[in-house]
Amino acid sequence: MKRSWWKEGVVYQIYPRSFKDSNADGVGDLRGIIEKLDYIASLGIDIVWLNPIYSSPNKDNGYDIRDYENIMEEFGSLADFDELVEGFHKRGIRLVMDLVVNHSSSEHAWFKESRTSKASPKRDWYIWKKGVDGGPPNGWQACFGGSAWEFDEGSGEYYLHLFAPEQPDLNWENPEVRHNVYAMMRRWFRRGVDGFRMDVITLLSKDPSYRELAPGEGMFSPTAPYVYGPRLHEFVKEMRREALDGFDVMTVGEAPGTTLEKALDLVGEERGELDMLFQFELMGVDYIDGDKWRQRPIDLVEMKRIIERWQRGMYGQAWNSNYFMNHDQPRSVSRFGDDVAYRVESAKALLLLNLSLGGTPYIYQGEELGMTNVAFDSISDYRDVDTLNYYKEALAAGISEVEAMKSIHYMSRDNARTPMQWSAGRNAGFSEARPWIGVNPDHVTVNVENEESDTASVLNFTRAMIRFRKGHPVLVYGSFELLAREDPRLFAFLREGEGERLLVEINMSGDFTEGAAEGLSATTLLTGHGVAGVATPRTLGPWEARISALS
Repeated sequence: MKRSWWKEGVVYQIYPRSFKDSNADGVGDLRGIIEKLDYIASLGIDIVWLNPIYSSPNKDNGYDIRDYENIMEEFGSLADFDELVEGFHKRGIRLVMDLVVNHSSSEHAWFKESRTSKASPKRDWYIWKKGVDGGPPNGWQACFGGSAWEFDEGSGEYYLHLFAPEQPDLNWENPEVRHNVYAMMRRWFRRGVDGFRMDVITLLSKDPSYRELAPGEGMFSPTAPYVYGPRLHEFVKEMRREALDGFDVMTVGEAPGTTLEKALDLVGEERGELDMLFQFELMGVDYIDGDKWRQRPIDLVEMKRIIERWQRGMYGQAWNSNYFMNHDQPRSVSRFGDDVAYRVESAKALLLLNLSLGGTPYIYQGEELGMTNVAFDSISDYRDVDTLNYYKEALAAGISEVEAMKSIHYMSRDNARTPMQWSAGRNAGFSEARPWIGVNPDHVTVNVENEESDTASVLNFTRAMIRFRKGHPVLVYGSFELLAREDPRLFAFLREGEGERLLVEINMSGDFTEGAAEGLSATTLLTGHGVAGVATPRTLGPWEARISALS
């Protein structure tokens, strides 16, 4: 496959609202990120992905955009943004921004004009429909609960919002909408942006019949009438031609409803569409019947099969994006690891796994410290619209408050959105003021200041593992072969190519387990304990992870 900087790079995701507050208003901002540029560079990462920083009323923490070409006042100014871009580029780091164009804010000038009347020149920039039998046009449900249609008293029609009512869906059938989006993208590229993470990109094209979901179809089923719609590929190819061509940039699409086959159609190297995508099959490994608020224990054998399917299925044809958490998921060490007895060990094991898979790895802020989920006592401590809506619906459905909070403690998006833990001091060193959301109490032990001086910390292991990946291109471009397929504790695989053959072994349990090196001549190069050049023993301790060279 073609070589590229975005294939060989490691991405660090920053949630600006929770990263660092520079002006004591309790909200992270661009100048806070500027203060921490040297820290970010010290990780060894190559690319930063910023969650939305555009002007927004924050009904969904910036994913409801009021003005695509201005910065949210809480975050700073365009001058701050320009300084941030320059600071990243001086350190050899590329900057990727969030592109949210399935929907805008209901406060966007386009939508405010669209709803003035049925005769508005921007009426067709959004999706308006007449009601049916005194109710919505169809039974589609919104991602955050309730109907996906909102009635507008002024015009007597409904508008579509697949997310919150304050996030009306743009009408991509209208060429004016598309060309305005492409022009906006080019202006950001000219400002120095190096690419876009494209929010829910697979939802842009809707089935023109607006049919009901069929029996068995969930909201983001691959066949749902607004997922991978009939013109999606046409739109993305047009975006490539009109917005991306001529710029050396990367694209990664958030892709609800993606199967391996659909992914190959969207990001296949010869397709001329997107560079890579985020699929959600692994993120659903602990859901019951596709419902994230109903969870089951993670089955390692199933988890391995999912990862293998994507590693082998994309190899040589398309590029993987690998992640165990982001701003929409709980903390990886609390979900896939053991944040009680083996927090440090399991955090390192998950980082080693992520950075050993083929594809581009994404690390979310605080993951490099082993930050954990937070268990706030009261629903009033939560800020996420999805969490708050679930809580109301759960209680209305007869679920006890204890059970609802148990699910929230495990799965809420706010687990990932508590402030970055810089020190053991007041507000974790995030802000001089009370933060917009509470700080995790474990910041007194889990923080950058503590981990900088600890050679065995998760932070220093992250740096070592990123350096190791960069020194071993086989981890980027090599083949993948799963070993110990049915083992319920051991995740082991071979990476081969680029003149190397590496064995990766991870004990994903709190018990001792046998490794996969029997009969192989293996020399350990890297472990969670930092050992190098040691003949590989057979047994792995709890959550022990290692990479060995095979002769």
